[in-house]
Amino acid sequence: MTNLEFCEFVSNIAIKSILYEVSTSPKPGLVDRFNPGAHGDMDFFTFIRSSSVLGPYYYNCTKAGIEFDGSDYKQLLTDIRPIGIKAEKDMFRATGGINTHKGIVFSMGIIAAAVGSLFKELNRDTFNYTEISDRVILISHGITRELDNAHSKENLTYGEKLYLKYGTKGIRGEVESGFQTALDISLPILDQLILEETYHINDILIQVLLNLMAYTEDSNVLGRHNMETLNYVQNESIKVLKLGGYFTDEGKKYIESMDKDFIDRHISPGGSADLLAVSLMMYILKHGDKI
Repeated sequence: MTNLEFCEFVSNIAIKSILYEVSTSPKPGLVDRFNPGAHGDMDFFTFIRSSSVLGPYYYNCTKAGIEFDGSDYKQLLTDIRPIGIKAEKDMFRATGGINTHKGIVFSMGIIAAAVGSLFKELNRDTFNYTEISDRVILISHGITRELDNAHSKENLTYGEKLYLKYGTKGIRGEVESGFQTALDISLPILDQLILEETYHINDILIQVLLNLMAYTEDSNVLGRHNMETLNYVQNESIKVLKLGGYFTDEGKKYIESMDKDFIDRHISPGGSADLLAVSLMMYILKHGDKI
């Protein structure tokens, strides 16, 4: 695979991953094919419009990784920041100012840069999860230190507000850990269920999402609500998993009731949804584009 082909490959699977995530249905409180979830300002087609403009971003992040020639991988994060700023502007232009993919732009852009650098060094186009995770850790090393200055700032970001209130590190912490939550929770389940070849990909992704909702410190839920609501989301997700999740009739009925309940409560587990997309991207980077 040439450099150009690999950049196109990574860009394509990144877009595929975010489209698979939004298409997975039903997802309690989240935008899907059936309804806009707990969101009054966006729907399925808003996500399609946003996704349609992000391809060049992932291409350019991968290209930056391939072209990187230093030993301090933190510099690679600096290199792709301007690319990310442009991607956010393109996203907001496509959606009329609605934030559909800001977290994904950040996290999956770093993955694209990471595998670009790995492709150059290892001369292959598939990578195991540890290789991707370790390279992401090197690129993002120290990014949570920015949160330590939050107490002295006036105009706080979303993540800084959550850090001051709960001590959570949000997407910064997840990236700096090399997506440890995905490695521990979602990817083993994704590997197992796809290998079994028993269930449709939609049903598999619902099951993976429920596991993420059960065990992720979802910054979207915390930001919109509080720790009590996050605990509620986790407990409800554990309950439905004990019923078999989307693989049993009883579980399906419970998921439908969860969706209505979360919509009524304005709960949207967007952090878990982002990790689902990240997990898909990492899965394809390991196994090839087979799903």
